[in-house]
Amino acid sequence: MEIFNYGQVEIDYLKKKDKKLAEAIERIGIIEREIIPDLFAALVHSIISQQISSKAAATVWNRFLERFDEITSQKIAYTTAEEIQQCGITMKKAIYIKSIADAVMQGEFNIDELSELPDEEVCKRLSALNGIGVWTAEMLMTFSMQRPNVMSWGDLAIRRGIMMLYHHRKLDKAKFEKYKRRYSPYCTIASLYLWEIAAGR
Repeated sequence: MEIFNYGQVEIDYLKKKDKKLAEAIERIGIIEREIIPDLFAALVHSIISQQISSKAAATVWNRFLERFDEITSQKIAYTTAEEIQQCGITMKKAIYIKSIADAVMQGEFNIDELSELPDEEVCKRLSALNGIGVWTAEMLMTFSMQRPNVMSWGDLAIRRGIMMLYHHRKLDKAKFEKYKRRYSPYCTIASLYLWEIAAGR
């Protein structure tokens, strides 16, 4: 299992920037969140996980690992959508996964160059894929690419974490952006703590 990598530099920066967040960081300690470093495998995992429980997603993901051993664009491209569906997902999801694999194999989607691109462009390219929206693209940037400065307005738990931490009854986009600027360039690490706060830690 690989975990999101961060350390004292990011912690010290965030603690210096925000007193309330500093208290939460002290209380919670280092967070170990699992990541999938291979972006294609992470794309497949994200589509599998959409609109089903984490337990169901884990079951299906294990079936994929058993079926394909290693989840690569090449293996998926040489498989039919029907075979992909047999792992326990809808045909719609199977088609999304197959079409992304085909696009990678045919050179229509250059997955390798994403690591060289700025966050905004990565998000734009990922969310242009069928089956991947902006929120999913931001989660891929977080839990696969380990981009350090991602904080998703579309994530309800992050918004709930901010409201709980700062005792806001409501949170608009302008206020959210204010916190984002405060945490930058380590918004992703702040997000890890906001998720924990939202979960009651």
